[in-house]
Amino acid sequence: MFKKIDVVVIGGGAAGFFSAIQIAEKNPELKIVILEKSNKLLEKVRISGGGRCNVTHACFEPKELVKFYPRGNKELLGPFHTFMTGDMMAWLEENGVETKIEEDGRVFPLSNSSQTIVDLFLNLARKYKIEIQINSKIEKFYLEDDIWKVKLNSEIIETENLILASGSNRFIWEKLSELGHEISKPVPSLFTFKTQDDLFKEFAGLAIQNCIVNIKESGLKESGPILITHKGLSGPAILKLSAWEAKLLAEKSYNFILIVNWINKDFKNLLKEFKRLRDEEPKQKVATYNIYKLPKRLWKKMIETCNLGMKKFAETSNKDLEKFASILCQYEIAVKGKNTNKDEFVTCGGVELSEINFKSMESKLHENLFFCGEIINVDALTGGFNFQNAWTTAYICSLGVIPFTR
Repeated sequence: MFKKIDVVVIGGGAAGFFSAIQIAEKNPELKIVILEKSNKLLEKVRISGGGRCNVTHACFEPKELVKFYPRGNKELLGPFHTFMTGDMMAWLEENGVETKIEEDGRVFPLSNSSQTIVDLFLNLARKYKIEIQINSKIEKFYLEDDIWKVKLNSEIIETENLILASGSNRFIWEKLSELGHEISKPVPSLFTFKTQDDLFKEFAGLAIQNCIVNIKESGLKESGPILITHKGLSGPAILKLSAWEAKLLAEKSYNFILIVNWINKDFKNLLKEFKRLRDEEPKQKVATYNIYKLPKRLWKKMIETCNLGMKKFAETSNKDLEKFASILCQYEIAVKGKNTNKDEFVTCGGVELSEINFKSMESKLHENLFFCGEIINVDALTGGFNFQNAWTTAYICSLGVIPFTR
């Protein structure tokens, strides 16, 4: 059975729906179909942000926005000048969805429910008569006589415009590889660290606000809060580091040494400060000098680890102070694996960016083949940035599709 469709979108997620809707808004006469392999539509939208859907981030300068993308920062600069965070918020408002900006810059629907976004997309798909096929197992897609053909279980769909918005779908990547596209090996991004360090066994749930973390063999440093969990370490600083170092950590099989600076203070300067206190305030007890506002229980444990007990600064040796400064600023933790971050399911890897025209999101290898969303080698930090990649690349994709730009 053959069927002809103007635009075929593979993938019923955020990027797939947004690209189809954007094309339909500009060309309502086109026949558009979305093919989804599962029986669930927009599932990642539904569960994101704890069910609230962090649609984007309140960063309104393209040059600043790209800094949140470990991979794709150079390529997205141009697209962000065309469609970015403010444009998405305006589009949502035009379609009856008010948004709000929270203190950390994350943007959510005013309803605090991801269902608001899901309903909007589904309603617009019905409005524009976009056909949606769930449980559509794709056997292959190929180019024949300048027409793309998508083979499903019981039919072959012919189209002049094929959009791949299938996310981290290894089968689709394999088929693209057969078509000559290079696929950057997919590895996890945005994950937490497993560790069995004795220092943390009793501190699950403790948050430390102002830390710096880095991998021992890497110069890259990330800062922010750390959360101690019953399995290891989480929090913004850890998640950012996992994203930027995704490739390196995969190569290490997630076994590495993490260096934590608990107080965001330079080791040499801290040591000088301790020695000054020994000279100027010798009677002060080290245990009471928690000016860095570390959680009391953690501070006490560090004091005990350094065998400082009730010692006054006058009673400390240089070796004592060096050990204490080291545990505060250069604490080494053996990481033995990773855990999934419950709020994000992000993969580093995908179609190589050099093979994509970012003015249209069209393949440089095959005409009328387009990409948007996480299928390409772009990933971002947590906070709405991955969704913004989906919205922006889907919008640019809509500009590249025949017939209205050719």
